[in-house]
Amino acid sequence: MRILESSEDYLEAMLMMQEKHGFIRSIDIAAELGVTKPSVSYATKRLRENGYITMDKDGLITLTPAGMEIASRVYDRHKTLTHFFMHLGVDEKTAREDACKVEHDLSQVTYEAIVRHASGVLPKK
Repeated sequence: MRILESSEDYLEAMLMMQEKHGFIRSIDIAAELGVTKPSVSYATKRLRENGYITMDKDGLITLTPAGMEIASRVYDRHKTLTHFFMHLGVDEKTAREDACKVEHDLSQVTYEAIVRHASGVLPKK
C-alpha cells in the first residue's frame, strides 16, 4: 500500500519529536509542520486507522512498528539528501528544504546511487 506524502511528513515529524523531546504531542506536530491543530487531528485519526500510530488517554502519540519503519526511512533519506546537497555546496537551509521536496519522490534506485556515489563524504550511519 502506497502511503501519502503528507502522511510520510507527519510520521517523520513524529519521529523527530520523539528524538528531540522523548514524547510526541499533537500541538508540537502542528508547530513543526506549520499546520492547524484540526489538520493534525484529522491526520492522526487516519494514521491511527491505518495502524501507524497509537494515542493514549492523555493524547501522547506512539509510532507503531509499521509507522516507525516509514518514519525512519523518510527521515534517513532526508538526512542523507541534506548532507549530500550540502557537500555539493548548497547552504544548509536550502539543502534541508530541497531534501524535504525530493525525499518522497526519488526512486530507490536513484537514492541508492546517490548513497554509493557519496559514500566517502556522507556521515556514517
